[in-house]
Amino acid sequence: MTGEQIRLNRLFSTGNVVIVAVDHGLYNGPLPGLIDLPRVVQSIVDADAILMSPGMPAHCADVFAKRGAPSLIIRLNWGTQYATQWNYETAHSVPMITAQDALALGADIALTGFSLHTGDQKMDADNIGVLAQQIAQKRAAGIPLIGEFYPAGAEDLAPEQIQEQVAVGCRIAAELGSDMIKTFYTGKDFDKIVAATPVPIFGLGARKTPREIDALRLAANEIRSGARGVVFGRNVVQARDPKRFLDALKEIVKVGKDPEQVAKKFGIE
Repeated sequence: MTGEQIRLNRLFSTGNVVIVAVDHGLYNGPLPGLIDLPRVVQSIVDADAILMSPGMPAHCADVFAKRGAPSLIIRLNWGTQYATQWNYETAHSVPMITAQDALALGADIALTGFSLHTGDQKMDADNIGVLAQQIAQKRAAGIPLIGEFYPAGAEDLAPEQIQEQVAVGCRIAAELGSDMIKTFYTGKDFDKIVAATPVPIFGLGARKTPREIDALRLAANEIRSGARGVVFGRNVVQARDPKRFLDALKEIVKVGKDPEQVAKKFGIE
Protein backbone atom coordinates (compact mmCIF):
# COMPACT_ATOMS: atom_id res chain seq x y z
CA MET A 1 0.00 0.00 0.00
CA THR A 2 1.39 3.39 -0.99
CA GLY A 3 1.72 6.44 1.20
CA GLU A 4 -1.05 8.07 -0.83
CA GLN A 5 -3.47 5.23 -0.11
CA ILE A 6 -2.60 5.08 3.58
CA ARG A 7 -3.33 8.79 3.97
CA LEU A 8 -6.53 8.54 1.91
CA ASN A 9 -7.81 5.62 3.97
CA ARG A 10 -7.10 7.54 7.15
CA LEU A 11 -9.08 10.55 5.91
CA PHE A 12 -12.13 8.46 5.00
CA SER A 13 -11.88 6.08 7.96
CA THR A 14 -15.07 7.45 9.55
CA GLY A 15 -17.08 7.86 6.34
CA ASN A 16 -17.88 11.19 4.74
CA VAL A 17 -15.49 14.00 5.50
CA VAL A 18 -15.81 17.46 7.06
CA ILE A 19 -12.92 19.75 6.18
CA VAL A 20 -12.61 23.30 7.52
CA ALA A 21 -10.69 25.76 5.37
CA VAL A 22 -8.75 28.50 7.17
CA ASP A 23 -6.40 29.52 4.35
CA HIS A 24 -8.32 32.68 3.40
CA GLY A 25 -5.59 34.97 4.72
CA LEU A 26 -3.38 33.84 1.84
CA TYR A 27 -5.64 35.75 -0.54
CA ASN A 28 -7.86 38.05 1.49
CA GLY A 29 -5.80 39.02 4.51
CA PRO A 30 -7.14 38.87 8.09
CA LEU A 31 -10.87 38.29 7.61
CA PRO A 32 -13.33 38.39 10.52
CA GLY A 33 -13.28 35.05 12.29
CA LEU A 34 -9.69 34.40 11.23
CA ILE A 35 -7.79 37.17 13.02
CA ASP A 36 -6.20 34.96 15.69
CA LEU A 37 -5.66 31.80 13.66
CA PRO A 38 -4.15 29.61 16.43
CA ARG A 39 -7.22 30.30 18.59
CA VAL A 40 -9.56 29.61 15.66
CA VAL A 41 -7.89 26.28 14.91
CA GLN A 42 -8.34 25.21 18.54
CA SER A 43 -12.11 25.63 18.08
CA ILE A 44 -12.26 23.33 15.03
CA VAL A 45 -10.09 20.41 16.16
CA ASP A 46 -13.06 18.05 15.74
CA ALA A 47 -12.98 18.47 11.95
CA ASP A 48 -11.65 15.54 9.94
CA ALA A 49 -9.14 17.84 8.28
CA ILE A 50 -8.08 21.50 8.25
CA LEU A 51 -6.91 23.31 5.10
CA MET A 52 -4.13 25.82 5.71
CA SER A 53 -1.57 27.95 3.90
CA PRO A 54 2.08 26.85 3.99
CA GLY A 55 3.24 29.34 6.61
CA MET A 56 0.53 28.79 9.22
CA PRO A 57 0.89 25.21 10.52
CA ALA A 58 4.02 26.31 12.41
CA HIS A 59 1.82 28.64 14.47
CA CYS A 60 -0.67 25.84 15.26
CA ALA A 61 1.72 22.92 15.67
CA ASP A 62 0.34 21.87 19.06
CA VAL A 63 -3.02 21.03 17.45
CA PHE A 64 -1.56 18.66 14.86
CA ALA A 65 0.99 17.04 17.16
CA LYS A 66 -1.67 15.27 19.26
CA ARG A 67 -2.97 11.73 18.75
CA GLY A 68 -6.31 11.84 16.92
CA ALA A 69 -5.58 15.27 15.45
CA PRO A 70 -7.32 16.33 12.25
CA SER A 71 -5.47 15.72 9.00
CA LEU A 72 -3.47 18.70 7.83
CA ILE A 73 -4.07 19.84 4.26
CA ILE A 74 -1.66 22.41 2.80
CA ARG A 75 -2.32 24.49 -0.31
CA LEU A 76 0.47 24.35 -2.89
CA ASN A 77 -0.37 27.23 -5.22
CA TRP A 78 -1.68 30.80 -5.40
CA GLY A 79 -4.22 32.16 -7.89
CA THR A 80 -5.62 35.58 -8.64
CA GLN A 81 -9.18 34.23 -8.78
CA TYR A 82 -9.23 33.91 -4.98
CA ALA A 83 -8.21 37.52 -4.22
CA THR A 84 -11.78 38.70 -4.73
CA GLN A 85 -11.30 42.03 -2.94
CA TRP A 86 -9.15 43.28 -5.83
CA ASN A 87 -11.55 42.30 -8.62
CA TYR A 88 -8.86 40.74 -10.78
CA GLU A 89 -10.00 40.07 -14.34
CA THR A 90 -7.92 36.92 -14.69
CA ALA A 91 -7.53 33.59 -12.91
CA HIS A 92 -3.80 32.99 -13.08
CA SER A 93 -2.25 30.22 -10.97
CA VAL A 94 1.38 29.97 -9.83
CA PRO A 95 3.09 27.33 -7.68
CA MET A 96 4.18 28.26 -4.14
CA ILE A 97 5.64 25.04 -2.75
CA THR A 98 6.07 21.44 -3.86
CA ALA A 99 4.29 18.38 -2.50
CA GLN A 100 7.57 17.35 -0.87
CA ASP A 101 7.71 20.76 0.85
CA ALA A 102 4.18 20.18 2.14
CA LEU A 103 5.24 16.84 3.62
CA ALA A 104 8.15 18.55 5.36
CA LEU A 105 5.68 21.05 6.85
CA GLY A 106 3.62 18.19 8.31
CA ALA A 107 0.91 17.83 5.68
CA ASP A 108 -1.10 14.66 5.28
CA ILE A 109 -2.72 15.90 2.07
CA ALA A 110 -1.91 18.58 -0.52
CA LEU A 111 -4.28 20.80 -2.48
CA THR A 112 -3.88 22.61 -5.77
CA GLY A 113 -6.49 25.04 -7.09
CA PHE A 114 -7.03 25.78 -10.76
CA SER A 115 -9.37 27.68 -13.06
CA LEU A 116 -10.27 27.26 -16.73
CA HIS A 117 -12.31 29.20 -19.27
CA THR A 118 -10.45 32.33 -18.21
CA GLY A 119 -10.72 33.98 -21.62
CA ASP A 120 -7.02 33.42 -22.27
CA GLN A 121 -6.01 30.11 -23.85
CA LYS A 122 -2.39 30.36 -22.70
CA MET A 123 -3.48 31.08 -19.14
CA ASP A 124 -5.78 28.05 -19.18
CA ALA A 125 -2.89 25.90 -20.41
CA ASP A 126 -0.51 27.34 -17.82
CA ASN A 127 -3.02 26.63 -15.04
CA ILE A 128 -3.28 23.02 -16.19
CA GLY A 129 0.51 22.89 -16.29
CA VAL A 130 0.74 23.88 -12.63
CA LEU A 131 -1.78 21.22 -11.61
CA ALA A 132 -0.13 18.52 -13.73
CA GLN A 133 3.30 19.34 -12.31
CA GLN A 134 2.07 19.19 -8.73
CA ILE A 135 0.25 15.89 -9.38
CA ALA A 136 3.56 14.44 -10.60
CA GLN A 137 5.23 15.75 -7.43
CA LYS A 138 2.60 14.25 -5.13
CA ARG A 139 3.05 10.82 -6.73
CA ALA A 140 6.78 10.98 -6.04
CA ALA A 141 6.18 12.19 -2.48
CA GLY A 142 3.45 9.64 -1.67
CA ILE A 143 0.90 12.23 -0.58
CA PRO A 144 -2.68 12.47 -1.94
CA LEU A 145 -3.76 15.68 -3.66
CA ILE A 146 -7.09 17.49 -3.85
CA GLY A 147 -7.65 19.31 -7.14
CA GLU A 148 -9.78 22.37 -6.46
CA PHE A 149 -11.70 23.44 -9.55
CA TYR A 150 -12.71 27.08 -9.21
CA PRO A 151 -14.32 28.55 -12.34
CA ALA A 152 -13.27 32.13 -13.01
CA GLY A 153 -15.98 34.37 -11.54
CA ALA A 154 -17.73 31.26 -10.21
CA GLU A 155 -19.85 32.96 -7.58
CA ASP A 156 -21.46 35.18 -10.23
CA LEU A 157 -22.07 32.64 -13.02
CA ALA A 158 -25.54 31.58 -14.15
CA PRO A 159 -26.57 28.07 -12.99
CA GLU A 160 -26.20 26.50 -16.44
CA GLN A 161 -22.74 28.05 -16.87
CA ILE A 162 -21.42 26.77 -13.57
CA GLN A 163 -22.91 23.31 -14.20
CA GLU A 164 -21.10 23.03 -17.53
CA GLN A 165 -17.79 24.40 -16.28
CA VAL A 166 -17.71 22.34 -13.10
CA ALA A 167 -18.60 19.16 -15.01
CA VAL A 168 -15.69 19.69 -17.40
CA GLY A 169 -13.27 20.91 -14.72
CA CYS A 170 -13.89 17.98 -12.38
CA ARG A 171 -13.37 15.42 -15.12
CA ILE A 172 -10.16 17.14 -16.23
CA ALA A 173 -8.84 17.14 -12.65
CA ALA A 174 -9.57 13.42 -12.36
CA GLU A 175 -8.06 12.65 -15.77
CA LEU A 176 -4.85 14.42 -14.70
CA GLY A 177 -4.62 12.27 -11.58
CA SER A 178 -6.17 14.21 -8.69
CA ASP A 179 -7.13 11.89 -5.83
CA MET A 180 -10.06 14.05 -4.71
CA ILE A 181 -11.77 17.19 -5.99
CA LYS A 182 -13.10 20.26 -4.22
CA THR A 183 -15.60 22.37 -6.15
CA PHE A 184 -18.84 24.34 -6.17
CA TYR A 185 -22.23 22.75 -5.67
CA THR A 186 -24.14 23.37 -8.90
CA GLY A 187 -27.71 22.53 -7.87
CA LYS A 188 -30.10 19.77 -8.89
CA ASP A 189 -27.76 18.27 -11.51
CA PHE A 190 -24.70 18.04 -9.27
CA ASP A 191 -25.25 14.29 -9.06
CA LYS A 192 -24.46 14.05 -12.79
CA ILE A 193 -21.06 15.61 -12.14
CA VAL A 194 -20.43 13.15 -9.30
CA ALA A 195 -21.40 10.23 -11.54
CA ALA A 196 -18.98 11.34 -14.26
CA THR A 197 -16.05 11.91 -11.90
CA PRO A 198 -14.24 8.74 -10.76
CA VAL A 199 -12.75 10.24 -7.58
CA PRO A 200 -14.42 11.63 -4.43
CA ILE A 201 -15.84 15.14 -4.70
CA PHE A 202 -16.12 17.61 -1.83
CA GLY A 203 -18.65 20.43 -2.04
CA LEU A 204 -17.35 23.80 -0.90
CA GLY A 205 -19.23 26.42 1.06
CA ALA A 206 -18.24 29.58 -0.87
CA ARG A 207 -19.60 32.85 0.50
CA LYS A 208 -20.97 33.12 4.02
CA THR A 209 -24.66 32.31 3.79
CA PRO A 210 -27.21 34.87 5.10
CA ARG A 211 -28.36 32.40 7.78
CA GLU A 212 -26.44 29.56 9.37
CA ILE A 213 -29.22 27.10 8.63
CA ASP A 214 -28.74 27.87 4.92
CA ALA A 215 -25.20 26.49 5.15
CA LEU A 216 -26.51 23.32 6.79
CA ARG A 217 -29.04 22.94 3.98
CA LEU A 218 -26.26 23.43 1.42
CA ALA A 219 -24.18 20.68 3.03
CA ALA A 220 -27.19 18.33 3.06
CA ASN A 221 -27.84 18.96 -0.64
CA GLU A 222 -24.20 18.29 -1.50
CA ILE A 223 -24.18 14.99 0.38
CA ARG A 224 -27.54 13.89 -1.05
CA SER A 225 -26.10 14.51 -4.52
CA GLY A 226 -23.21 12.12 -3.87
CA ALA A 227 -20.46 14.34 -2.48
CA ARG A 228 -18.13 12.48 -0.10
CA GLY A 229 -17.79 15.48 2.14
CA VAL A 230 -17.66 19.26 2.40
CA VAL A 231 -15.01 21.95 2.65
CA PHE A 232 -16.50 24.87 4.56
CA GLY A 233 -14.55 27.91 5.71
CA ARG A 234 -16.34 31.16 6.47
CA ASN A 235 -19.59 29.36 7.23
CA VAL A 236 -17.82 27.63 10.11
CA VAL A 237 -15.32 30.16 11.45
CA GLN A 238 -17.72 33.11 11.12
CA ALA A 239 -20.59 31.27 12.79
CA ARG A 240 -21.81 32.61 16.13
CA ASP A 241 -20.38 29.49 17.77
CA PRO A 242 -17.94 27.75 15.40
CA LYS A 243 -17.62 24.61 17.51
CA ARG A 244 -21.38 24.18 17.82
CA PHE A 245 -21.86 24.77 14.10
CA LEU A 246 -19.13 22.24 13.29
CA ASP A 247 -20.82 19.64 15.49
CA ALA A 248 -24.09 20.27 13.64
CA LEU A 249 -22.37 20.06 10.26
CA LYS A 250 -20.83 16.70 11.17
CA GLU A 251 -24.24 15.23 11.95
CA ILE A 252 -25.44 16.17 8.46
CA VAL A 253 -22.33 15.12 6.54
CA LYS A 254 -21.29 12.03 8.47
CA VAL A 255 -24.62 10.72 9.79
CA GLY A 256 -26.99 11.99 7.09
CA LYS A 257 -29.41 13.75 9.41
CA ASP A 258 -32.01 16.25 8.20
CA PRO A 259 -30.72 19.85 8.38
CA GLU A 260 -33.96 21.18 9.87
CA GLN A 261 -33.81 18.68 12.73
CA VAL A 262 -30.12 19.31 13.29
CA ALA A 263 -30.62 23.07 13.32
CA LYS A 264 -33.34 22.70 15.93
CA LYS A 265 -31.19 20.39 18.07
CA PHE A 266 -28.25 22.83 18.09
CA GLY A 267 -30.27 26.05 18.24
CA ILE A 268 -29.10 27.22 14.81
CA GLU A 269 -31.21 29.63 12.80
